[in-house]
Parts: sequence; C-alpha cells; structure tokens
Amino acid sequence: MPKQKTHKGYAKRVKVTGTGKVVRPKSNGSHLMSGTSKKICRGLDKGVEITGARAKKIRTLLNK
Repeated sequence: MPKQKTHKGYAKRVKVTGTGKVVRPKSNGSHLMSGTSKKICRGLDKGVEITGARAKKIRTLLNK
C-alpha cells in the first residue's frame, strides 16, 4: 500500500507544534491594515489553536 501524501495546501496554512497542537493564523490581517489600530494588529499576529475533531482530521492530512 502506498504512503499517504501530505496535503500541501494545509501544510502551508497550519502548523503542528511539538506537543501536537494544531495552530492557524488569525484572519483579516493581510492587507488594508493602515486604518486598524496597532493594538488590533498585534492581536492578529498571534496564532489560534484548532481543537476537537477538526484538529484530528488536519493531523491526518499532515501525517502527524
């Protein structure tokens, strides 16, 4: 049986930490940020953990 390939689209968008958590970037932080306060911009820099069944499925797609 062949090996399962990594889903490259998800691999570019999410990251699996050393402890197995799945982290994604927050949305709405790519452009048109000049009118947004610096406090909100800093908050958008942080990642968000994906939990539950969705995280389990993503780990399967990433072979982690």
